[in-house]
This record gives sequence, C-alpha cells and structure tokens, in this order.
Amino acid sequence: MRRGEIMSIEWSRIRWQDRIVHLPDTKNGYSRDVPLSARAVEILLEQREQRLKKPFPYGVGAITHAWLKVVNTAKIDNLRFHDLRHEGISRLFEKGLSVPEVALVSGHRDFRMLARYTHMKAENIKLN
Repeated sequence: MRRGEIMSIEWSRIRWQDRIVHLPDTKNGYSRDVPLSARAVEILLEQREQRLKKPFPYGVGAITHAWLKVVNTAKIDNLRFHDLRHEGISRLFEKGLSVPEVALVSGHRDFRMLARYTHMKAENIKLN
C-alpha cells in the first residue's frame, strides 16, 4: 500500500476474520479491499494492544523522519519508501499471482502502469 493509505487505516475498516482492510479513499479515486498477510495482521494486533485511536496515528513528517533514520543507519543510498511498493509488487508476481490479482492488491486500474512496477527475472519463470 502507499504511505498515505497505510496512515489512513481505521480500526472499523479492518475485517479481521477475512484478513482484509477496506480503503475508501485511494490515490486513483477508487476504494478497494486489500488482503492482509499474516504478518500484517500481527502488526495490526500489536498496534491494537496499545489502544491507539487508529493503527498508525503518525504524521507524514514522523514517518519520513523514521524512514530516513533507518536508511541512514543501514547506509543505504537512494532508497525511497515508495520503492518498497515496487519490490512488493514484484514479489507478488514471483509468488505466482496473476496480473488481475496483483492489480487488486496494488490498486492499479491500468495494467500498463502496473507493468512499470514489476521487475521480473527470466530465472523466476518456470514453464511446463
């Protein structure tokens, strides 16, 4: 998800049983339901235990500051938070998800734009 989408999550929009979060307001103007990984659910449960008003009640500045601190500590040059989105989308394809399935998760409505986010490698493709 995009940083703004993560920050906008509200407790009432999480369907715990289905492991889905509903995003009513996204960058492209369309709402979507995003399936959550088991690890994402664990993180959300940890946040819920803190009795926070919403899962990630931080401002953009706080997230940017924390991101820069982590990147600088790890001595990584030229890595943006948004680059994680590229990586995540590529990994979904590597796991074997179809283009429509990845588009559902990522929120892309234009498959050509989605293709820009992928970094497929020939060695990861197994043909029968």
